[in-house]
Amino acid sequence: MSKLRFILMVIICFFAVIGYGNEPVDTLLKTNTEGEAVLIGTEIDSINPAVVRIDTAILLPPIDASEREQSIFKPNPQKSVWYALLFPGLGQIYNRRYWKLPIVYGGFAGLAYAISWNGKYYKDYARAYRDIMDTNSKSKSYENLLPYGTDPNSQWAKDLLKQKQDSYRRYRDLSIIGTVAFFALTVVDAFVDAQLADFDISPDLSMRVTPAVIPQETNMNASVGMQLQLKF
Repeated sequence: MSKLRFILMVIICFFAVIGYGNEPVDTLLKTNTEGEAVLIGTEIDSINPAVVRIDTAILLPPIDASEREQSIFKPNPQKSVWYALLFPGLGQIYNRRYWKLPIVYGGFAGLAYAISWNGKYYKDYARAYRDIMDTNSKSKSYENLLPYGTDPNSQWAKDLLKQKQDSYRRYRDLSIIGTVAFFALTVVDAFVDAQLADFDISPDLSMRVTPAVIPQETNMNASVGMQLQLKF
């Protein structure tokens, strides 16, 4: 009876070892502190394939640091400024901030329209003011700009045309100044964006209040107080 039990135990252990050896083995690829790729997993014994050794490490060829940095784009601030000066929005394209392009070109389009609009009316009112001030009866461009029923020979009509002329000229000049300022703003934005491209903005913001011993600059003994720490 003891022999039969021993034979059954041997058969069960044999099938258990074979079944364990045929199971799939997961592997995990990691990188150590020296930049070498380490394969953490299992190794099959060369003498007995059914025996599997667990938690073995196989060193793979080291990974070059330059290859890891190629996937991280770091723009050059000087190049970004030159591109932004060369053409509006080109600095944002170089920095790969494509979502800013509608803002840049939309701003320039709006300012260009303002310059054109105010410039057109400035020319019309300037011409009308010249016509109303001269003695040529054939030049009557002011008739389309004065309110209906206004006497062109009145001083009020002349003052109105002069006021409109100065107003549209001022708006046109402000639009030109705004365009130059907006262009400078795009250049500064491209430079700052490239300069802070690798700035780490961590979402971990915490505050901790802990007791602390505050040293004194004089010969007096140290005092006990509270310390407030903000962690970014």
